[in-house]
Amino acid sequence: MITWMQRHKKYLIITIWISTIAFVGAGFVGWGQYSYGDKAGAVAKVGNVEVTMGELQKTYSNLYAQYNKMFQGNFDEEKAKSFGLQSQALKQLTEQALIINLALSYDLEINDTELLNELKTQEYFFKDGAFDKEIYKQILSRNNMSIKEYETDVKKQLLIQKALKLLPVDVSKNELGIINTILNIADRINYKILSDEKINIDTSDAALKPYWESKQQEFMSEVSYEVKFVKQERVSNKYDEAKVNEHYLANKTHFKDVEGKLLPLEGARVSVINELDTKATKDAALRQYIAYKKAKLASDVEVSTAIISASNNPYNAQTLEKISKLSITSPFLKPILVNDIYYTFELTKVNPSKAKSFEEAKKDILVMFVQEQKKSKLLELAKNSVATFTGDTTDFITNADAAKLTNMDIANANEFLIALFSSQEKRGFISLKNGNVVLYNILEQKLLNKTNTNPNNPIVGLKSAMFNEGLIKNLQNKYKTEIFIEGL
Repeated sequence: MITWMQRHKKYLIITIWISTIAFVGAGFVGWGQYSYGDKAGAVAKVGNVEVTMGELQKTYSNLYAQYNKMFQGNFDEEKAKSFGLQSQALKQLTEQALIINLALSYDLEINDTELLNELKTQEYFFKDGAFDKEIYKQILSRNNMSIKEYETDVKKQLLIQKALKLLPVDVSKNELGIINTILNIADRINYKILSDEKINIDTSDAALKPYWESKQQEFMSEVSYEVKFVKQERVSNKYDEAKVNEHYLANKTHFKDVEGKLLPLEGARVSVINELDTKATKDAALRQYIAYKKAKLASDVEVSTAIISASNNPYNAQTLEKISKLSITSPFLKPILVNDIYYTFELTKVNPSKAKSFEEAKKDILVMFVQEQKKSKLLELAKNSVATFTGDTTDFITNADAAKLTNMDIANANEFLIALFSSQEKRGFISLKNGNVVLYNILEQKLLNKTNTNPNNPIVGLKSAMFNEGLIKNLQNKYKTEIFIEGL
């Protein structure tokens, strides 16, 4: 799945960015030094449309939730980084902004009736089968969103859809005829599945060592960092009324209810004190950092040690990345927040990567060696068997008949049929992603007389993707894009 998504990432993004808001209830994922509450300030400007940090946070969270679902809950920050999820989120928003510029140039807008009709279709706000305003408020509140913010986002997505509807993608009769012909080709085949379960591999040291010697540079130890650090726990102070009132008056816009209205001091008191404590904690951490650099730490401050690497990192990926940029001549890292605690790190030693010994690498080598050897022997068996094998015989099947191959699961059957109907060979074999090989012999072929009534016609999907990509390139030439955040 990873390989497929990386290969088709640009089409995946085109599909995602025209959808309506779907992140409510999915949970939010933070990244970098920003929190979900950082909504002020533009991170980019496209034409006359600004992209805010809050929008970037929400889009990143939405993408993260979608990928996590695809990976069945096994998606994490490291995978997000390898997929460039931050860049994807910004790209998605800048492409949306291009469409919004187009919509504004046509004086398009979304009225309250259109907004309400859309909200009434979103089932996560339903109670007893119908939209419920109280459920609506509660869900938005749990997701730290005001009604105004959410409805602004929904209006924006509806505006994008309205603009795209002005530019419909049509399919000609000839194109439909071609797709009908392709989908109506039916084969009656004889096939046999070969697996590597009964293939035995010599895994002795004598067999493994030559393999290890040829691949030593692929089996390197991790870079690790020896550090000292001090911690600043969260501060919890008592503040007089004047201090609380002063902070509230200076930061009123931070304190709103679920409908986006400013809270009075009494309603915001807990949040005001929380912000004061947050600021006091950061100030204390900075003072501690300066004292640490000057070797003037208080006697009761404990200095701890740790060895950090990619596989041994009790902090987070961002912390490791920042530590990796330190040097012995510039060893101090400014306080970094991890789980409500500020850490100030001092780099004391870097342990570089080096080639593992045979014994150190043996466990990893064994897995790779066995996989490669089994694959090689299975392909050799397939080549020797393809001309004479006898297997199961099917009725006439098309590339949509995966369910008829009952000795294969649906995913593997689909993979096999897609490859089969793309092959030019009457007799051959197809390697599947799960490691199995399927031998096949096409016994007969005929053309069925069925009309394709699939509303998600693949020709339409392909042409839409190509059209959207061309439209974005055209709008990029028309509207200037400025990025105000480094590294994206």
